[in-house]
Amino acid sequence: MAFPAHRHLWIFAFGILGNIVSFFVFLAPVPTFYRIYRNKSTEEFQSIPYLVALFSSMLWLYYAFLKGHSFLLITINSFGCVIEMVYIAIYIAYALRAARNSTIKLFALMNMGLFSLLILITHFIPNDDARATVFGWICTTISVSVFAAPLSIVARVVRTNSVEFMPFSLSFFLTLSAIMWFGYGFFQKDWCIMIPNIVGFVLGLSQMVLYGYYRNNEVVDEKLPQHVAINVVRPPPRVVSEVRPVTDEISPPIDRGEARADEQQPQPSQLPEGAVEVVVSGDDLGSDQPS
Repeated sequence: MAFPAHRHLWIFAFGILGNIVSFFVFLAPVPTFYRIYRNKSTEEFQSIPYLVALFSSMLWLYYAFLKGHSFLLITINSFGCVIEMVYIAIYIAYALRAARNSTIKLFALMNMGLFSLLILITHFIPNDDARATVFGWICTTISVSVFAAPLSIVARVVRTNSVEFMPFSLSFFLTLSAIMWFGYGFFQKDWCIMIPNIVGFVLGLSQMVLYGYYRNNEVVDEKLPQHVAINVVRPPPRVVSEVRPVTDEISPPIDRGEARADEQQPQPSQLPEGAVEVVVSGDDLGSDQPS
């Protein structure tokens, strides 16, 4: 495979661009966590994406140390580890007990237990280059899985004909990041970096095409119908307007001259809560009264 004479310059250029784009990708959840901080609640947000992102950054950081001469890979994944730890700490601080406990358990199992196990297993490989290669393919496998995670969002877009849950900006920056890191891996002759970013580019491009296809569709919120019950009772003409409880059976008009003080009060109506009964006098009806 032939490379330009200034291969190291290309590696540096793609590495710097990859760092810049990935920096903004890592900062994308900041509005979400500001909302969590402001509301003092994690609402319906899940911690799994941030735990997985932290796990991926930890793997690539260790791979960069094993491989050597990968300073730009170390810088961005170090930043990724720090920012994802901040996100997870905020989530744990404001999550309900069940969500907090599950987040801590998953962090202990995956980010501490599994990561330590992978380091321990590869530690027994005697050759440094072979150790880096094995760990690199482990990183590749996990990164492909991470890139494939948004497929559930793609399925939801197709099912609902709405891009509400698939922001274009995030898809764009993920695609751009995949291009930059593919270029970095290409000039490094590192298939472990190239393969997951090929997958990331294809999936990111597919999401943008899908966004362009469905973006003009209207989002219809499914809401329960709201009913207001209005019961209008028309008494005889020239009777003063008043508001009374509705009875199950409307009795005939009673002459007020013969009304007794101990007259039985009518039973409350069975209208839904919040309903309004309006009793209108004959004088207010105007031309609607029969002659």
